Amino acid sequence: MEFFATTGRGMEEVLAGELQRLGMAGIAQERGGVRFSGDMEACWRANLWLRTANRVLLPLATFSCTTPEELYAGVRTIPWQDYLTSAMTMAVDCSLRDSALTHSGYVALKTKDAVVDCLRDRFGTRPSVDTRDPDLRVNVHLLKNRCTVSLDTSGAPLDRRGYRLEKNEAPLRETLAAAIVLSTGWDGSVPLSDPLCGSGTLLIEAALLASRRPPGGERRFGFERWPGFDQAAWQALRAEASGQVLDRLPAPIQGSDSDGRTIATARRNAERAGVRGLIGLTRHDMQDFTPPPGNGVIVCNPPYGERMGEVEALKPFYRQLGDLFKQRCTGNTAWIFTGSTELATHVGLKATRRIPLWNGPLECRLLKYELY
Repeated sequence: MEFFATTGRGMEEVLAGELQRLGMAGIAQERGGVRFSGDMEACWRANLWLRTANRVLLPLATFSCTTPEELYAGVRTIPWQDYLTSAMTMAVDCSLRDSALTHSGYVALKTKDAVVDCLRDRFGTRPSVDTRDPDLRVNVHLLKNRCTVSLDTSGAPLDRRGYRLEKNEAPLRETLAAAIVLSTGWDGSVPLSDPLCGSGTLLIEAALLASRRPPGGERRFGFERWPGFDQAAWQALRAEASGQVLDRLPAPIQGSDSDGRTIATARRNAERAGVRGLIGLTRHDMQDFTPPPGNGVIVCNPPYGERMGEVEALKPFYRQLGDLFKQRCTGNTAWIFTGSTELATHVGLKATRRIPLWNGPLECRLLKYELY
């Protein structure tokens, strides 16, 4: 079978690398995701282990679609009885771009009608709709009048690891945080620190990676509710993953923040993620930060105001961050994730690499600084 793992813009190459390390076949990058092939166990493994994917989709059909009638007919050709029973619940997600059909709600409704009509004709009864927590989630993607209908094997988006129940004002999505850590090339063999750790998402994702913990180890997935799901095989796969977990790391991970409440939140998040004992978290001001001994990696996500007044007010903060790197962090490699190229110039250091990554609709840069 062929699958499509979706991801945020700019993260496709990182995701392809993850799939390659998992041993997947037929890997092909596209805008917004990466295709790969395998059996259902490969799909399970991808859901369990992928750190930068949003969802893993199983495409069922692709067809030309310019009218509601073509949409309905195309969806009706799919053997829905193989995936859905009248006792199950369903929901339809829809995304449209550059197509004759422009109303996503109507496309979702027409797709739902085709699915339930197919089941009613076969069994005499129809499945119910549950938009919040369905047994089967159908994904409709309409691009330039080509419609792809897929099953969402993940259920809830994969960034919902289950550890972050509390959020600060501007949380970094877990998948983006993982992409930032992976993009630095850090593998756990040298220290990693964050002087602006906030609620700890970057550090927690780093600890999950270094300790070989599967990011989906504490959650459930959509495919677990499908007809014919092999519970025993799935439990064996989870047990295999649990057997790889490291209880100690070869190098320290540490973070700090000036806000005591934020540090308390980071500690609770790390506890829920199962990595509290792997991360050192302390409260102190940025200028008092000292990285762990050894030539390690420093990574941070400083604020980057979206309005002119905010940008102006943050310029001294970025200068202080640059001074910290120059005075206290020589021998390390520093990375800053920011949405403001103007603010980045006030760090006062020359970036040796600039990696474009999108934080939602905002184009950002992950900047590398060699601190000789």
